[in-house]
Amino acid sequence: MDVLSKLRPPDLTRLQSRRTRLIRRWLAVGLLMVGVLLLVYPGSARGAPTVLAAHDLPSGATLRAADVRLADLPGGARPEGVLSSLDAVDGRLLAGAVRAGEPLTDVRLATPVLVSGDPGVATVPVRLADAAVAELLQPGQRVDVVAAPEPEAPASVLASGATVVTIGHPDPAQQTISRPGKGPLVLLRLPEAIATRVAAISLERPVTVTLR
Repeated sequence: MDVLSKLRPPDLTRLQSRRTRLIRRWLAVGLLMVGVLLLVYPGSARGAPTVLAAHDLPSGATLRAADVRLADLPGGARPEGVLSSLDAVDGRLLAGAVRAGEPLTDVRLATPVLVSGDPGVATVPVRLADAAVAELLQPGQRVDVVAAPEPEAPASVLASGATVVTIGHPDPAQQTISRPGKGPLVLLRLPEAIATRVAAISLERPVTVTLR
């Protein structure tokens, strides 16, 4: 015969009440322990806002709202220098390519001075003579602009210390056969007077850069 069936109604009620109090007590202890963990390990337990790439992004891309997203990552999964605000990346240039879902850190972005409107400074697009040279460049890099020699003009340095703003990545299907080996457009930041000269000469003579 079942033990509970031998108990009188008052005894059964007391037993059920005791079980209920015990369950509530254990639940309270469990919730208290969870609260303590959240206070002691806030980053690991709750995670912290982290800026992630929403999709694959090439080097030199200008970041927009659709390119990034926020997610809470545990402290152990957040690298040093990771960004935690979408405002910190809006309009900034990527210094290197990133994969979808990759956390964005401060070293992934070109320095803010590259996109500021400094007086007396201009940004000039230059198409390099050799596509392989453009692949070596990164936003923020300093280079010297050199015009290739011609029968009536020797090689010459057009500008020293130009700053690479971004490197274009044209669709290979759109490149014409008439310009084999031509590199993509590279945006260089220079003093206005020098930028005008570089832009004019780059239309007449092949131009390349030397790395610093």
